[in-house]
Amino acid sequence: MVIFQVVNVRWFNATAWYGLYLSRLLQEAGHTVVVLTQAGTDTHAKAQEWGLDARPVDLNSANPLRLATTLFRLVMLLRAERPQVVNCHRGEGFFLWGLLKALGFHFSLVRTRGDQRPPRADFLNRWLHAHVADAVVVTNSHMARHFLKAMRTPEKKVWLIHGGVDRERFRFDLAGRERVRAELGYTERETVLALVGRFDQVKGQRETLEAVARLIHKLGYRKLRLLLLGFGSATGQDEVEGWVREFKLERFVRITGRREDVAACLSAADIGIVSSLWSETIARAALEIMAVERPLLSSSVGVMPDLLPPEALFEPGDVDAMTRFIAKAMDEPDYRKELLRAQDLTLSQLSGRDFLQRTLTLYEGFMD
Repeated sequence: MVIFQVVNVRWFNATAWYGLYLSRLLQEAGHTVVVLTQAGTDTHAKAQEWGLDARPVDLNSANPLRLATTLFRLVMLLRAERPQVVNCHRGEGFFLWGLLKALGFHFSLVRTRGDQRPPRADFLNRWLHAHVADAVVVTNSHMARHFLKAMRTPEKKVWLIHGGVDRERFRFDLAGRERVRAELGYTERETVLALVGRFDQVKGQRETLEAVARLIHKLGYRKLRLLLLGFGSATGQDEVEGWVREFKLERFVRITGRREDVAACLSAADIGIVSSLWSETIARAALEIMAVERPLLSSSVGVMPDLLPPEALFEPGDVDAMTRFIAKAMDEPDYRKELLRAQDLTLSQLSGRDFLQRTLTLYEGFMD
């Protein structure tokens, strides 16, 4: 097939990763994939780095003249490449693709919703998703329910396809664990809790620091260490370092900054945590933590109830519950083993191959 993946996302976030990883899987499976991006963005650079056919098209502008230019550019692309499937991973420009279908271009239109914000359930939006799009892909059960109930999208058009994880790249690395722990000054006597993600309010770094401070300073868990595998973004690293000082955790917290050896850094941890206050509609970091066989605790946001059992989930922002869950994971080996067993069952259906096959089942259905 010839497939357009429309990934007009500025930052290389989970939505962009989902679109680009899928593009790479499709390309490796022998399909012709054209990735439409925004020029000068992290996503465009990452697509090029991954060897994808990335072509910048300005779909994010609200200027009528620029949109007219974009529409002409899309017409030229459709005539030149003749895709069977166009998959939009952002809402911007989705209406233009619907318009092109109405003008007689023959392609199947998919809207993949990897955003945490539910779409507006107004008449135009409901009509676009129910009658113009050939399918709506969602990445978690909560969003699926929104489309079925609020958006009134026909059930046969709603597809739940979780993002997969590259099990070849993300697996437990004993040598990497030993190297990273030595680099960061950890011994095997210490229990390392890892939180992965850019520094942003949504990721819950401050709440995690507060829970760790309670465990260390009030409850006596002096062997606990927190590894912040991330870097400054909406929240600067200096602000996070200020929180570390505020909670008197200078001895107990390490900040990695950007790292290329992510699998080794995750292997260096003993427990993983996702403490996001909202979002996590795709949960790339959670899948990677699970793939390197670290028991994972999480807030019950986004896709996380699809991935983890109830006994691993706490309410977002609930520092008391987070404190209890971390203590239990440190104190009870059987609890950690139970979490790992549940994670292994989940991951058995979430490899890159599973991600590709579910998507191809959808796309090939259009051909039939």
